[in-house]
Amino acid sequence: MRNVVEELRWRGMVQDTTQGAEEVLAREPVTVYVGFDPTAESLQIGNLVAIMLLVHFQRAGHKPIALVGGATGMIGDPSGKSQERTLQSLDTIKHNVERFKGQLRNFIDFDSGPNAAELVDNHDWLKEFSLLEFLRDVGKHLTVNYMTAKDSVQQRLKTGLSFTEFSYQLLQAYDFYWLYTHKGCKCQVGGSDQWGNITAGTELIRRIGGGEAHALTCPLITKADGTKFGKSEAGEKIWLDPKMTSPYKFYQFWLNCSDQDAGRFIRIFSLLSREEIQTLESQQQNAPHERALQKALARDITVRVHSEEDYQRAIEVSQILFGKATTDTLKGLSEQVLLDVFEGVPQFGVARSELEQGINIVDFLTEKAQVFPSKGEARRMLKGGGVSINKEKVAGQDETVTTDALLNGKYILAQKGKKNYYLVKVNG
Repeated sequence: MRNVVEELRWRGMVQDTTQGAEEVLAREPVTVYVGFDPTAESLQIGNLVAIMLLVHFQRAGHKPIALVGGATGMIGDPSGKSQERTLQSLDTIKHNVERFKGQLRNFIDFDSGPNAAELVDNHDWLKEFSLLEFLRDVGKHLTVNYMTAKDSVQQRLKTGLSFTEFSYQLLQAYDFYWLYTHKGCKCQVGGSDQWGNITAGTELIRRIGGGEAHALTCPLITKADGTKFGKSEAGEKIWLDPKMTSPYKFYQFWLNCSDQDAGRFIRIFSLLSREEIQTLESQQQNAPHERALQKALARDITVRVHSEEDYQRAIEVSQILFGKATTDTLKGLSEQVLLDVFEGVPQFGVARSELEQGINIVDFLTEKAQVFPSKGEARRMLKGGGVSINKEKVAGQDETVTTDALLNGKYILAQKGKKNYYLVKVNG
């Protein structure tokens, strides 16, 4: 059995551990769990750190449990939050739980024998608890002094903390106790912001039954420039669901990370071996312009989250902006991917009725798309073969643009030279 803590430490994935945790994990297979609150209908890349912890534990011979908080998700963890979450309905939570289960199966093996992963939902045991029973059987074991001493609570006391959120710590502690009692779970892992909640669980296990359980946390991931990890440059969250973040945009997020971030991220988020990563680091040092780390990272994680086919498609789509694509490539793009690729380029509108009648290319490029400031300049560029519509060069200034040129039934891509793009959307 491999030493999972040693492996995680090399990857920069260990912040804190309880005393004796490393010795226990190195000595025998242990059941370990991570909790995910279904507060959205998809996991995001911020959840990948916790997921990768489970992956490494399973690869080292331990048994992972992924707990989806169908009950605690109705409250929301106050850790790391400056204000109270919006409460969600039970139906919404149930929907999100099912979505999470499908996504987690892309990472951990639920059919691998003795250390096969398990999925559990804390709603299954917390729904039977009455308030009075919970206060009597659980609440009396942790004092208010103990709970308010936690950093996650202290930070929120300054801005206001409802009793609902304050109780989250106790509920999560009971989850650990329930898994310890019913599943033999002896270790909980998570982000460093979860340390207070996790150790509340180890304390509850000790106080109720005199048992011993352990905790391991991973540092919170930030970008080298100080911005929050998990969002695009535009501030959008990067989701694991392809309908919420396209595979192309997902791939681009990892491909475009800085050299400084790539060295950390490839250890944390990929399954490449130490030797493979060290080889890539040498390549990066010798030829940084080739971005060996970013390319390897983007491939590894895009294939695991989506598929090999989606990865290959993302590479193909990425070539569009560099002129290495055809009209057929454009026609094969979904509307979302098309908008992702040309996010930030100038966009204009044109009436469908005008396209149905046909618009002269010079008028289209000056009055509709505003690619050129004057018709004279448009004619000169057309004469020199420097204008393309949907990646096809325009033959001359007498061409007509019609609805036949529409991509996805409502877009036309105009191009001036090699790198200047303009997206025209049809209205009506």
